[in-house]
Amino acid sequence: MGLIVITGASGRLGGRVARKLDGAKRLLVRDAARAPHTDGAEVAVAEYRDGEAVRRGLEGAETVFMVSAAETPERVAEHRSFVDAAVRAGVRQLVYTSFVGAAPDASFTLARDHWATEEHIRRSGLAFTFLRDNLYADFLPLMVGEDGIIRGPAGDGRAAVVAQDGIADAAVAVLRDPVAHSGRTYDLTGPAALTLAEVAATISAATGRPVGYHNETLPEAYASRSSYGAPDWQVEAWVSTYTAIANGELEAVSTAIPELTGHPATTLAELLTT
Repeated sequence: MGLIVITGASGRLGGRVARKLDGAKRLLVRDAARAPHTDGAEVAVAEYRDGEAVRRGLEGAETVFMVSAAETPERVAEHRSFVDAAVRAGVRQLVYTSFVGAAPDASFTLARDHWATEEHIRRSGLAFTFLRDNLYADFLPLMVGEDGIIRGPAGDGRAAVVAQDGIADAAVAVLRDPVAHSGRTYDLTGPAALTLAEVAATISAATGRPVGYHNETLPEAYASRSSYGAPDWQVEAWVSTYTAIANGELEAVSTAIPELTGHPATTLAELLTT
């Protein structure tokens, strides 16, 4: 196994992969002080939009685990800059964290960004593997308001929410043998698709706190988020997370995690009680 670069290593997902992956690795972060401490790992500093710094940080790497950048209007441009720098650095393969249902017409607006990034990677000439993650199960408790209600226009739609540890385990399996997974796209999901009412009931059972779900109308959804003072693109992303669920775009359950890792995908109940 040649040198592997793990981006976003100071974050939740990249940090998990950095800690789980043995062998020659380099951690690419924006702030060296926040890099996780892992035996034998090099640390390089670069922001995605700084192509020359990225090129230096990727030199000598055979495979790169590319965590998608922070959500901003410039995200796709930053991704393209990163991919182009990877080409200049001589990287062989990118393993990119995408999103289920990535498409130019996806309901979830940020899934369109992932599709644009995937297309740029395909055109780059690099070998690639796309890990299309469902919604992070780890973040679902954060969707509960102070009044104990999850609000959003998701209707009775379902999402096959996935634990970040399962994603990290799948990523490590791919990184250990990247050539075997070249050209593949994997949907990474949990073992079941849940409605938000079922999510609320699961959180209630795990925490002992009464949690419910209110199916907002679209006008209610935009109005309830207007008080945050977020830009229009961010509000649209928040609301479209729920409409993607309502439209059935996140409901498909995949067997990719057990097939890649050799263990079952974690249920939401298991995640919340361990």
